[in-house]
Amino acid sequence: MAYLPQTEQEVKAMLAAIGVQSIDELFAHLPSDVRFQGELKLPPALSELELCQHMEELARRNVGTHQKVCFLGGGAYDHFIPAVVDFVASRSEFYTSYTPYQPEVSQGNLQVFFEYQTLITQLTGLDVSNASLYDGATALAEAVLMCLSLQSGRKRVVVPQNIHPEYRAVLTTYLSHVSSEIVLLPTPRGVIDVQALAEVVNDQTACVILQQPNFFGCIEAAGKVSEVAHAAGALLIAVVDPISLGVLRRPGDYGADIAVAEGQSLGLPLAWGGPYLGILACKEAFLRRLPGRLVGQTVDRRGQRCWVLTLQTREQHIRREKATSNICTNQGLMALRATVYLAALGPHGLRAVAELCLQKAHYLCERLQREAGFQPLYHAPFFKEFALAAESPAEVKTILEVTRDAGFFAGIPLGRWFPELANGLLIAVTEKRTRAEMDDLTAILASARTRADHRVIDRKSSMASSSRTVQVE
Repeated sequence: MAYLPQTEQEVKAMLAAIGVQSIDELFAHLPSDVRFQGELKLPPALSELELCQHMEELARRNVGTHQKVCFLGGGAYDHFIPAVVDFVASRSEFYTSYTPYQPEVSQGNLQVFFEYQTLITQLTGLDVSNASLYDGATALAEAVLMCLSLQSGRKRVVVPQNIHPEYRAVLTTYLSHVSSEIVLLPTPRGVIDVQALAEVVNDQTACVILQQPNFFGCIEAAGKVSEVAHAAGALLIAVVDPISLGVLRRPGDYGADIAVAEGQSLGLPLAWGGPYLGILACKEAFLRRLPGRLVGQTVDRRGQRCWVLTLQTREQHIRREKATSNICTNQGLMALRATVYLAALGPHGLRAVAELCLQKAHYLCERLQREAGFQPLYHAPFFKEFALAAESPAEVKTILEVTRDAGFFAGIPLGRWFPELANGLLIAVTEKRTRAEMDDLTAILASARTRADHRVIDRKSSMASSSRTVQVE
């Protein structure tokens, strides 16, 4: 609600109707130690005008991608959103609807979700998609739960160290009370060592997770990873960047059994972290274990095409304790945005966006190495994201401060999740970045590093001078 609509008289009427004298009596059944006592420490009330001015002043303190040039990545990207996405998604028929429980009054939404599912299966090369989940991290967790359910008796989940660290954290939380074993596979070279993978995958392995491209932006040998997993009877879960599928092989093409993704790059703004979109697609053999909603196409009694929710294995419906998931709703509006985005671009448009990301990322990476003296953290092919090595964690901090002051979000410090990579900086380049922006960033970093080198040289010279001894004859 945009405001609290009940008057004091209405509150009294409601309390009288249910037979209590006060709000306190309404909540009397709650233990006193979990109830707030006393008065909230709030500032004096403001008029509507004063409140609007105050909120606008607070909002001005936020600095986003409209004010600075964004090279941030790590799972959320500053892609261009065509105007048609906002236009369609803002229509009241879509924007205000909650969820399509009654198909007879929800045909528009159901048709969108059916089209969304169709587009996702085409994008991933798999047989079936659900009608969306919450975000990429929970989609991965749901996929692992599917595999544990499908692979009776197998409890091992192989998780490479180079998947998104927050996805790994969410997965750990999901499995904390599930009979399973998470095996963390080190990736010191940035990509999966297939031989090392073969040594940890055995007949107890339910699934292997592969992120393509991985968190560091590196492209994996997906076909070989798939072969190792399937040779041991394990399932393969691919975590993909949807935009990358404009140029990279689809998960279904290299044998993935389940594909998951964060759909933010498909027409969703960065929006300070959400809401985002969880994508999940799988082989038809796993259809009965698919979490969330599935929309099917059929005909009504008059022979006209229509859409319904089908195979509902959610706990709110008939399966109850046999439900495959506790997912109780979906990101319907976000799925709509992704549908409009993909439909507007088409396969050729998606490929064009992917190629621009690929070309621009390599252009910037080469310039930063040549002009600013950076070295790549890993020597592996990459798509639109790459990791560079600075001299020290202190330099990473300085880089981010200098570039921020100059109007750039230069990247993400890897030390936030990987202490052993505290000198690493993760940089993402989308189709929005111009040559001038990339050249400016390079020049700023080259200048900052030159000044830092001079300071180090001057300091060393000063130390050398102070340590000289005088020879007296």
